[in-house]
Order: sequence, then structure tokens, then C-alpha cells
Amino acid sequence: MTALPLLLASCIEGSPLDSLDPQGPAARRIDELGTPVFWIAGVILAIVLGGMTFAMIRYRDRGQADPKQIHGNAKLEVLWTAIPIILLAGLAVPTVQAIFDLTECDADAMEVDVIGHQWWFEYRYPEEGITTANVMVIPAGKQVCLNMTSEDVLHNFWIPKLNGKRYLVPGQQTLLTLEADQPGEYWGQCGEFCGLSHALMRARVRAVGQTDYEAWVARMQQPATLPADGTPAAAGLAEFNGICSTCHVIEGVNQIDKPVGPNLTHFADPYRNVFAGASLDRTAEHIAEWLADPPTIKPGSFMPNLNLTSDEIDVLVAFLQGLDPTKGN
Repeated sequence: MTALPLLLASCIEGSPLDSLDPQGPAARRIDELGTPVFWIAGVILAIVLGGMTFAMIRYRDRGQADPKQIHGNAKLEVLWTAIPIILLAGLAVPTVQAIFDLTECDADAMEVDVIGHQWWFEYRYPEEGITTANVMVIPAGKQVCLNMTSEDVLHNFWIPKLNGKRYLVPGQQTLLTLEADQPGEYWGQCGEFCGLSHALMRARVRAVGQTDYEAWVARMQQPATLPADGTPAAAGLAEFNGICSTCHVIEGVNQIDKPVGPNLTHFADPYRNVFAGASLDRTAEHIAEWLADPPTIKPGSFMPNLNLTSDEIDVLVAFLQGLDPTKGN
């Protein structure tokens, strides 16, 4: 009974984390491998259960003599040893080949570095010189090669509709490929328990057309647009410099060697529509709730309750919401 809700939940159409709805070559390769395995296993299960049911009914104890025993029958023992070996070998070859193929990047693949943190994903585009968080923007129809590692503990990067899981290991580099057939938003989740807020360590991949991707790169390469003097956002900038600038970086505002928190340069870009480990929509209300006490939203958050006043929160929200490279402040 416990497994039934989980089984039914996996069959919900349109679920953002539906691993049975491949939307890219890598996920489709896994689906094409898993589907025949499922049906072969189903047939074997039916044969075994059917045989057991038949034997229990046909040979149930009715006071008759013992039926003929098959123990020591060499032909049968060879048969039921050889059949599983052939089946497993037949499944192992394409499975191992797929595992290697899905972690090999094409020579012309676009590179993105993925760094796992407790509890958010950081994305660096080495060729474009871009650093962002929570939402990875990629061009649709283009293979993306992910060079992955972890800053702290073991994480697991998983975008179910685009590929399977792969570990992010501190001190090591792992590879994974992503490619989306069509523009769209694809949800992800850390697949390895990594601490108190593991369930809130989510991810989004936004695939866009090539023209839109190039426009996004161009605006992300620009420093933040600073607010006009005398505005609430300008007061928020002053608060940022006094409180937030030791942990966060905003290009054009401050620079630190190893920021603890996400890069906030273009925090309000239209594609970056979530924050707090992609667990909250980027609305003014959610930003205010987060600033008021981060650990109540994300237990164990490294960002503490800074005891900000409501006025400080209001101006910080105005400043952060103004970090939209598509608009002037």
C-alpha cells in the first residue's frame, strides 16, 4: 500500500519532474533503454508468479502422494541458469554503452561549470565569462557539457526530462551532457541527501532559441545597472554594501575572492525567476520573507537572520528587483 501512491505519482502527466517524459536526446536514450527492460522484467515476473500460482493450486495438499521431484535434473538446472545469464548479458551491453555515451561530450559542445553548494547550484560559463545561480540558461538543440564538482558535500545534479543523475563530488570533476529539443523550462532536483534543506535544493534549466540565448549572454556580460540617487533602490544599494557585500557579488558594485552566496549581478533577469535554491518564485513578497529570516524558509541556511528592519527589507527588495538588465533603474 505504501508503494502504490509512489507508483501512481510517477504516472502523473505533466509533472515537472517526470522522468518518463524525455525532452532531449540523453533522456530519450535512457527511456529507450528502460522501456524494454521494464517490459522484459514484467514478462519474467508474470511467468514466475503464474508458475507459482499454478503450482500452489495444482499441487496443494489434498492428501495425495508427493508429485515427481525435479531436484537434480541437470537439463532444467542448466536451462534456468543459462536464461538469466543471457538476459542479463543482453541488458548489460547496451546499458554500459549508454552510461559511457551519456557522459561523453561532443567536441563542439557548449561548456558550463556546475558547482554544488548547500543548498543551491552555481553555474559558470567559462567561454562567456558569466556566473549565475539556480537557473541555467542554454540554447535549445545544442549539446551542453557540464563540468561538475561540489564545494562542500556530495550532491547529485538531476534534470529528469533532459538526462539522468550524476554526482557532484568535492575535489573531483564529473561530466554530464544536457540537450533540450525545444525551448522551455525544465525542473531539476538534487538527487542525493545533502543536509537539512536537501529537498529545497532545486534547479531550473531554461532552454531558449539561439537568438534569445545570444541576447541573454550579451546582457549578462554587462555590469549591474546602478539605481538613480535618491530612490529606494539607491538606499537598498547602500544596505547591500553595508550588510550583504561580504557574502554576495554584484559586478560593478563589489568584488570578493570567494563569495559564500550566489552572484546577484542580474538577480532580476526575466530568466532568473526563482531564488533560494530555486525553491521560491522571485516575487517582492518572497524576497521580503527571505530577507526577514532565511533559516525559517531554508533550515540550515548559511545566510542567518540579520535582524533587518522592515524599512531595510523594503529598500533591499527595491534594489534587488531593480537588478534587471533588460530595464533601466
